[in-house]
Amino acid sequence: MRIGKGLRSLTRAGQIRISEGRVRLLTSYGSEIDSAPVQAVRASTPRFGAGDRARADLGGTRYSLTLGESDPDPGTPGTPSARRFVEAVRRAAGRGR
Repeated sequence: MRIGKGLRSLTRAGQIRISEGRVRLLTSYGSEIDSAPVQAVRASTPRFGAGDRARADLGGTRYSLTLGESDPDPGTPGTPSARRFVEAVRRAAGRGR
């Protein structure tokens, strides 16, 4: 997945880890880009645009995420990965359904 900050791309093969009460953004080598307690993270998807994009605000720093590698093809059942990410952050913070 691509992780960017503003117009700058930080990694094209990054990872997101949600564990031990923290959200961590990692490079393709496993180095930490940023992390924050899950309660301090705001995750959202753009109202208009591709279903594979999300925004994450970690402790006041805004990141753009492109998560679409595992998205289902159009017309096939399944939830886009950006929406799954947002739901996972909300569940981990206790704000989920």
